[in-house]
Amino acid sequence: MKEITIGEKTYDCSHNVLIMGILNVTPDSFSDGGKYNTLEKAIQQAKTMAKQGADIIDIGGESTRPGSKQVQLKEEIQRVIPIIEQLSDEISTPLSIDTYKSEVAKQAIHAGVVMVNDITALTGDSSMVSIIAQSDVSVCLMHMKGTPQNMQQNPTYSDVVFEIKSFLKKQAAYAIKNNILKERIIIDPGLGFGKRTGKGVEDNCEILHRLAEFKSLGFPLLVGASRKTFIGNVCGKELPLPVNDRLEGSLAAACIAALNGANILRVHDVKETKRCLNIIECLQRIT
Repeated sequence: MKEITIGEKTYDCSHNVLIMGILNVTPDSFSDGGKYNTLEKAIQQAKTMAKQGADIIDIGGESTRPGSKQVQLKEEIQRVIPIIEQLSDEISTPLSIDTYKSEVAKQAIHAGVVMVNDITALTGDSSMVSIIAQSDVSVCLMHMKGTPQNMQQNPTYSDVVFEIKSFLKKQAAYAIKNNILKERIIIDPGLGFGKRTGKGVEDNCEILHRLAEFKSLGFPLLVGASRKTFIGNVCGKELPLPVNDRLEGSLAAACIAALNGANILRVHDVKETKRCLNIIECLQRIT
């Protein structure tokens, strides 16, 4: 995959990995819940990430951590739309909306986002596919086994990569059949979303190890490992590391993902990830 088009920007990905900065404007997200849930704080954080090297800002108004509760449509809209409207006027960095609700996506697109990041891969709202097809935005299709409310309740796989690939292939075909342009589709294996971790089984690590297998599907690949539970499990000793102590593990996962074919990394720590990628990209240009 040599190019990715997001909004009016086309990125050369032959030797570059894009960074998607996470902006959770929620009170309960697993890592930064409550930190940026006011307009002023959210705008400042987005601008900071843009200055640090974020290529995309992904704005979410509903936590999708394991066991999270659904947010009402009206409340999600109230959380994200004012931020999108102001950022669209103040920064040139492309904006993405992290939602599976078609009405949120519709209003966010009108407000200025150029990408929809759908954790349900168009299965959560039957109107989402038409909203995206009628616009000129990109879409990220993510794999999730179950819902945020139950996804970590004993997920099972016979071959985790094969099953995820099959699902993403099917959903990408569904998107194309419903008039979403192929060049606007991005896929995400969904680390942490219904994947086994702890007790000697680490689906997320297997996915990272076998990430190159997803490239055969022919779409740009987004990976979001940042600060997730499996990093706490793998890096901890007797007890998992707390969320605020997972930076090193997150950077290691980001580097592995970049080396194994990821085109976009969705991260909380933009500055630190960017510095890691600078080294990787330098080495790749030499080789």
